[in-house]
Amino acid sequence: MFLNLDEVFKVMEQLADVTLRRLLDNEVFDLDPDLQEPSQITKRDLEARAQNEFFRAFFRLPRKEKLHTVVDCSLWTPFSRCHTVGRMFTSDSYICFASREDGCCKIVLPLREVVSIEKMEDTSLLPHPIIVSIRSKVAFQFIELRDRDSLVEALLVRLKQVHANHPVHYDTSADDDMASPVFHSRSMCGDHRFGDLEMVSSQSSEESEEEKRPLLHPDALVTALQQSGSQSPDSQMSREQIKISLWNDHFVEYGRTVCMFRTEKIRKLVAMGIPESLRGRLWLLFSDAVTDLASHPGYYGNLVEESLGKCCLVTEEIERDLHRSLPEHPAFQNETGIAALRRVLTAYAHRNPKIGYCQSMNILTSVLLLYAKEEEAFWLLVAVCERMLPDYFNHRVIGAQVDQSVFEELIKGHLPELAEHMNDLSALASVSLSWFLTLFLSIMPLESAVNVVDCFFYDGIKAIFQLGLAVLEANAEDLCSSKDDGQALMILSRFLDHIKNEDSPGPPVGSHHAFFSDDQEPYPVTDISDLIRDSYEKFGDQSVEQIEHLRYKHRIRVLQGHEDTTKQNVLRVVIPEVSILPEDLEELYDLFKREHMMSCYWEQPRPMASRHDPSRPYAEQYRIDARQFAHLFQLVSPWTCGAHTEILAERTFRLLDDNMDQLIEFKAFVSCLDIMYNGEMNEKIKLLYRLHIPPALTENDRDSQSPLKNPLLSTSRPLVFGKPNGDAVDYQKQLKQMIKDLAKEKDKTEKELPKMSQREFIQFCKTLYSMFHEDPEENDLYQAIATVTTLLLQIGEVGQRSSSSGSCSQECGEELQASAPSPEDSVFADAGKTPQEPQAFPEEAEADWTVSLEHILASLLTEQSLVNFFEKPLDMKSKLENAKINQYNLKTSEMSHQSQSELKLSNL
Repeated sequence: MFLNLDEVFKVMEQLADVTLRRLLDNEVFDLDPDLQEPSQITKRDLEARAQNEFFRAFFRLPRKEKLHTVVDCSLWTPFSRCHTVGRMFTSDSYICFASREDGCCKIVLPLREVVSIEKMEDTSLLPHPIIVSIRSKVAFQFIELRDRDSLVEALLVRLKQVHANHPVHYDTSADDDMASPVFHSRSMCGDHRFGDLEMVSSQSSEESEEEKRPLLHPDALVTALQQSGSQSPDSQMSREQIKISLWNDHFVEYGRTVCMFRTEKIRKLVAMGIPESLRGRLWLLFSDAVTDLASHPGYYGNLVEESLGKCCLVTEEIERDLHRSLPEHPAFQNETGIAALRRVLTAYAHRNPKIGYCQSMNILTSVLLLYAKEEEAFWLLVAVCERMLPDYFNHRVIGAQVDQSVFEELIKGHLPELAEHMNDLSALASVSLSWFLTLFLSIMPLESAVNVVDCFFYDGIKAIFQLGLAVLEANAEDLCSSKDDGQALMILSRFLDHIKNEDSPGPPVGSHHAFFSDDQEPYPVTDISDLIRDSYEKFGDQSVEQIEHLRYKHRIRVLQGHEDTTKQNVLRVVIPEVSILPEDLEELYDLFKREHMMSCYWEQPRPMASRHDPSRPYAEQYRIDARQFAHLFQLVSPWTCGAHTEILAERTFRLLDDNMDQLIEFKAFVSCLDIMYNGEMNEKIKLLYRLHIPPALTENDRDSQSPLKNPLLSTSRPLVFGKPNGDAVDYQKQLKQMIKDLAKEKDKTEKELPKMSQREFIQFCKTLYSMFHEDPEENDLYQAIATVTTLLLQIGEVGQRSSSSGSCSQECGEELQASAPSPEDSVFADAGKTPQEPQAFPEEAEADWTVSLEHILASLLTEQSLVNFFEKPLDMKSKLENAKINQYNLKTSEMSHQSQSELKLSNL
């Protein structure tokens, strides 16, 4: 299977990535069917997944897109008047092409834009050709396609399906966008179309329905400001017109829709800065958010309507941040901009509760609203959060931290002198977090930062990496001479705050980004266009494939770092509250977490995603259910009771499940174990006592109705026993004294436990007998517990007779039973009397037979063998060692048993 070590390592890396992505994205990350069963994963499956991931990352397509075929071919490129060699990628909803030479040519053809796919006549000059025609009356010619017939057939099937799901037709009515020479083409977008193509919408969208919908802002906020009279200097407007002219020329030659040819030339135009009048629409095309917009007519309006007026934690966070979003910009100094921002953020939180709202989303969305219509801004936000910056906007911002870690490695490779001077690059990485989360919008003047956003929408995260390297390289000399992290932070902050955009047509917006703005002397200004050009020339050699490979590698490190931090924080909370050694606690934590993970991977159906919730406190992130707890109890609990162990585990779980959500966290688990291993005898007996009263013991307990098989106990036994040496022990006197002593020592503030009924007492006795099985002192323990049980049965009978006598009312009798030790003299005075009808246990119908924790504890203390059993030191380390070995075996055995049972049922 494997030919060399590199191949083996690559497969291991892919397996690790699958594992970590499942942990990281356990709510939305869906594996291919071939990868659902771990034992059936093959090398071919992993290679297919890696290729699928690369395809989506390279063309920045939705996660749901599944790659179907990759074929070598050549594409006719009219701008170069030749066929360009490359590869065709086909998926559920797209046909894509990438040239073999990086950056030469790339196209993205959504199938909903495709009109027809036809085979042409095969010739020596044009072998195996096909023509793909799109709605803007442009045709793409592919040649040298192997298995052309099957490829075209599969594409036609998917094309028909896409058109059936999203039908379109042409509208002859005029549109405002027709006046724009840039977008004078038949494209898609419904009300937001760039040409005269209109979506086929439901007939239910009548005027009366439209009137009920919330009023959305019809234009980009910058457009509204320009219409209100804000003018720019003539020189800057002329530069803007020159840029528009260059883009017009480019559109004529390379196309003007989402299906345009994307080449090095368009990258240079983007690096110069997109004209403000085209910026929002080109962002839509480059990110392919325009396809989502056209595919979901009315979706955003419905979201706004559904989320309007709802109040929750997310909406409160949004409200707090609304007025912090570009407060210096005129568009957000009035309710129009604030209301639009509120609607977009709230609608997205409603669409994607997993992300909800994350800080920095407000800044990004504010900028999107400046240059795009409200609905367009929403779909741009969807594209950024769900495709272009995956895993960035969540509780732990894992995606941003992974890219920070990648950035550190890029610094070491491209700026080795700086990396050598700054031994710990984590300081630079922490500074760069806002670079990735806000695309430099929060730390650079707005008119300059939007040029960075232009590059991001065209080139993806690669643009942020290379710009970050360019910033560090421009300040490398000063950073190398810095004395500490604080000075390095000041150097970078001053530099970024003095990046200007000389071509910006709008007036400079007051900056709130700089940490150090009180300069004593003028600071040199850097033009954003020059900085971006340098970033492409010096650091633009990173390919998408290289970046994705680095992400794989660093995702493992980042997530492991998070897990280590979680573990240390959990132990820091738990260690002061238990007597278990720290190294043993670490082993217990690993066992606890492993039990959770094995269930996530091996059980079908998968457990609830809520079992691992990173938003919860550290000690409560990993939680286990009753079955998982039973496995751990069997592995590490010192109270092994043979066949009775599983029943005891169930009762222990019910006792620990305070909020009755069927899940317990690590702290509760180890607190219980701490009592079992390190508690004093009275603490252990109290725990056992609580395990045999509600809520641990229920009416439907599967073992609660089974009596002891042997009538070992009888209330007719005497209270004075002879010993082998002829001495006699009067347990009556000992019990009286011990109960009085216990009552004196009892904490008055401690809540008194309810008394134990006869049914509960039977189960208590059964557990004790089970615990003594196979103990070296088994015989002595059995005799001792028989003696103690006899005493307790007689105490319960005496209390029963006292409460039912006519000397006082029933209320007085209950009060007498609940108070200790006041009734003890009468109890023990009568305890020596032998009942007229001896029996193994009182009849269960006599519900007022009770015994208290104090009675049980005092009775147990009279037998030294029982005291020795509960006070003997217990070795946790050996248990933990065996547990590490047997944990997988136990799970495998259980799964094998389940499979055999299912097989037998299927054969019936």
